[in-house]
Amino acid sequence: MIFRRKKKLKPVPPKPVPDGLWLKCDKCSNILYRKELEKNLSVCPKCGHHFRIPARRYIQILTDGFEEFDKNLSPANPLNFREYEEKLRKDQEKTGLKDAIVTGKAKIGPHTVALGVMDFFFRGGSMGSVVGEKVKRLIYYAMENNFPLIIVGASGGARMQEGILSLMQMAKTAATLAEFHENGGLFISVLTDPTMAGVMASYASLGDIIIAEPGALIGFAGPRVIQQTIKKELPPGFQRAEFMLKHGMVDIVVPRQKLKDTIVKILDFFSNEKH
Repeated sequence: MIFRRKKKLKPVPPKPVPDGLWLKCDKCSNILYRKELEKNLSVCPKCGHHFRIPARRYIQILTDGFEEFDKNLSPANPLNFREYEEKLRKDQEKTGLKDAIVTGKAKIGPHTVALGVMDFFFRGGSMGSVVGEKVKRLIYYAMENNFPLIIVGASGGARMQEGILSLMQMAKTAATLAEFHENGGLFISVLTDPTMAGVMASYASLGDIIIAEPGALIGFAGPRVIQQTIKKELPPGFQRAEFMLKHGMVDIVVPRQKLKDTIVKILDFFSNEKH
């Protein structure tokens, strides 16, 4: 019997996998397909971890229509802080925003509201003069039109490059909200991961209804700073949304998939109360 020598097949090189198709969950370390994760509103299907998402994604998730205000309001550099303008320019290019909040008139279900959404990807969601001014204008808009006010918080705190001008925004926004409350306005504050420091110590904590996403870090100083200061071990889950709910700092913890429906139900309730 004659055997023919088989030709050696050339190995086929594997097709390159495009970057960014997969990512690892920060909480459970499972490898996730990015497109499936986005379909699930950037919530890990394995453990429920809520990934941080930009402001415009929240607007897509929550609203049925949105008209943006003050989109060209840009920060200055009043203290001539070194490299601040360059950092702002880079974040503006990266996010497509002028600063760390998007505000406007929104339709959520059958309700028209004044909506503000902070963006952690712009300077860590820090509050400077522009953020404070846009929040103030949004509150006045809600007050003048008798609309409910909703602000989605995502912030590391005040913006150090603007010094005292940044810290002044805490008093300004809180005072404007006091006027809004005196006029009978409804303010729903939504806390996402993280909502900290100057933002939490001002308007974010002043909601008539305070909603938090699961696992969101909420507080003034961070847990590591607190632990180093008091020299004591902190309880499990300290300053996370579930801990804050247990201790009366938030009213309800709502998964992102149910956030819009929950807000609509709250708006329905208060709308019926008025009638």
